[in-house]
Amino acid sequence: MTEARRAVLTVEDLTVSYQVETPVLAVKNVDLTISEGEIFGLAGESGCGKTTLAYAINRLHRPPAEIVSGAVTFHDRSGDDIDLLALGTEELRQFRWSKLSMVFQGAMNALNPVIDIRAQLEDVLIDHRPDMQKKERRERCADVLRRVGVDPSRLSSFPHELSGGMRQRVMIAMAMILEPQVMIMDEPTTALDVLVQRDILREILRLRQQLNFAVIFITHDLPLLLEISDRIAIMRAGEIVEMGAADQIYNAPNHPYTKKLLRSFPSLTGERGDFIRTGADSGREETK
Repeated sequence: MTEARRAVLTVEDLTVSYQVETPVLAVKNVDLTISEGEIFGLAGESGCGKTTLAYAINRLHRPPAEIVSGAVTFHDRSGDDIDLLALGTEELRQFRWSKLSMVFQGAMNALNPVIDIRAQLEDVLIDHRPDMQKKERRERCADVLRRVGVDPSRLSSFPHELSGGMRQRVMIAMAMILEPQVMIMDEPTTALDVLVQRDILREILRLRQQLNFAVIFITHDLPLLLEISDRIAIMRAGEIVEMGAADQIYNAPNHPYTKKLLRSFPSLTGERGDFIRTGADSGREETK
């Protein structure tokens, strides 16, 4: 019998509201438990609240977004439970990156264009590991680039000298340089071509296997999540409408919205559709 993995992050009844003239509930009563070493997929259409939820978990939300209820608890390997919503500014700064890190949507364009890669990676170590010697920092930066499949010679490069895929790998390296226990990845491969996406996903899976960190992988691409995730949550209009193992979501979805999402992706097999002309003067065609 497989031993249950320990929980590393628990989200309970989390609600986030945008406090505008007419308040908007962007996240509604969300409950999640993320296990150590798990890849947890979060899927849903654009605007459903996925990124808002990720920002709230990491306390990165800004006004008018406001957490109005709920709890977020990090279960450290040391045995301590950390109430993320109760952390002060300095405690939160030290917590981020070292315990829980995030690769942001469009992160490959977030690198400072006038600072080389080494300086940007070392900055994380200087801030969070001030006692680390310069030689150790340099060795750590080289090692973390190797882990994500980038030659350490690129440490002296500037972001504009790297391809989009390389920049994204550098951002992943930055997110894992302190060996966090949870990594949130918000659409980390959306802007990349499919071959680069595939390479980066393979690296993420390999690193998860080596380092045993949990991944919250956010995307609108449900087929991708079905391939890489242990469990998947389906989000709609701020709510988790279905959650389960990846094979259960694929083979026996329960919620009508999940079924619609699965049907929205074209199959690579089956008969070709017939085309009919819908108007001689419009020139439009549609599939029958």
